[in-house]
Amino acid sequence: MDVLSFTTAMSIAVEQGIRVLPFWLPDGPATASERAAAEKAAAVCARQSGARLAVARNAVTPDSPWSLSPAHLRRAPFVARLVLPSPNGAAIAAAAPAGVRVVAACLHNITAVGNWLTTRGWGTPEHPVAVIAPGEQRGDGSLRPAPEDLLGSCALICDLYALGPGPLSAECAAAKAAYEGTADLTRAIAACTSGRQLAAVGFAEDLAIATAEDISAVVPVRDPGQASAAG
Repeated sequence: MDVLSFTTAMSIAVEQGIRVLPFWLPDGPATASERAAAEKAAAVCARQSGARLAVARNAVTPDSPWSLSPAHLRRAPFVARLVLPSPNGAAIAAAAPAGVRVVAACLHNITAVGNWLTTRGWGTPEHPVAVIAPGEQRGDGSLRPAPEDLLGSCALICDLYALGPGPLSAECAAAKAAYEGTADLTRAIAACTSGRQLAAVGFAEDLAIATAEDISAVVPVRDPGQASAAG
């Protein structure tokens, strides 16, 4: 659950009927040549898939209006397929084995995702659910915990628990307590490092969009190589 970028962007795109192809881009200590090679590979993937390519938030143009910015995707024209590069959310979606269901959850679709999982028997000891808060990377490659991803994941855990699946692990129980102890989710996410960084570079609108809870019934699920709305 990459709340401020990937999973919210995917939710908005899939809600419009766009099929999303996640594509990993290196972050943190990647060299300029490594990043350039990855960006070239993303462009090749888009061309071979008959898709358009999402660009960096600060690189949008009238010809390339799609990016990881939820605000950009709401305004951009419809395309049938979109390659959505990301250093964390896309890496998780792309790395999971082919037989593993990957669901893109965000604050927009918490209840929809919880219902979709539980009605299919997931969230029990026989069919466990792993809720992943990807976090961010610092410039040196070390992990920077991301409270926005923790709180978003906690919201899903609370929803699953309320719907009555199997027992929570100790880690999930601690996460549930963290979410229930946060009085103002929007304010907490806006005050965290990622929230402040987005606002500082002119993307405060993304914060407002990403923290709107339960406004979508769409559940993006990864098909082979791409994500579309679940049936």
